[in-house]
Amino acid sequence: RIARCLKSIEKIADEIVVLDSGSTDKTVEIVHQFTDKVFVTDWQGFGVQKQRALDKATCDWVLSLDADEEVDEQLASTISKLLMSEPTHNAYKLRWRNIFLGKVTRFGRTGRAPTRLFKREASHFTKDIVHEKVVHQGEAICLRGGYLKHYSVRDFEHLLHKNRDYTCLMATKKFKAGKKSHGLALALLRSMLTFIQIYIFRLGILDGSRGFLFAVLFAQYQFNKYAGLWALEQTKSNP
Repeated sequence: RIARCLKSIEKIADEIVVLDSGSTDKTVEIVHQFTDKVFVTDWQGFGVQKQRALDKATCDWVLSLDADEEVDEQLASTISKLLMSEPTHNAYKLRWRNIFLGKVTRFGRTGRAPTRLFKREASHFTKDIVHEKVVHQGEAICLRGGYLKHYSVRDFEHLLHKNRDYTCLMATKKFKAGKKSHGLALALLRSMLTFIQIYIFRLGILDGSRGFLFAVLFAQYQFNKYAGLWALEQTKSNP
């Protein structure tokens, strides 16, 4: 997946910086086909890792990507034209096009636009272990013209593993921040409301079977996240 990601930006990027957290496959070997700026580090969370990459960057503007993302041709052209002009903002959101089990999903939680293009100066990432954010000056506006493709999962097994990993990370994050679970009953209620929000109000129903599966799994994620937080609370009170 990393080759697809890097190939999508090699014609528009003046430099490519990649941080690897000790992968055991051919990731580093593949990355060297696109850049010599490859750094192998330990893993302290998404926020810390992205800040490390930002610290290595030298260009005025930064396009922050995950390995499972790809800039389509139209978006690459839009970014190039923007940066060759005089951008009026310090940060821009890129519209996601989620590829879920081999097919595009357009509704539910997938129709988002994360902030990924921003001026390097005076910007930084939060240190959150997961769901980190880039902090920048001014308001970020959404770029129209092209999409940031997000190949969120490889297969169903990967989907379950990813759901589990993010559940544990978020439960730990909330626990360290002093958040309260308020019990398993509320965790169940959150889960039910999440399903209704994604499948009905955000029109996940229009994505067919994939929309239903996504809504169910994200509702499960919501329950497990707060159940995990509840479990950490029990461990603390009964060491």
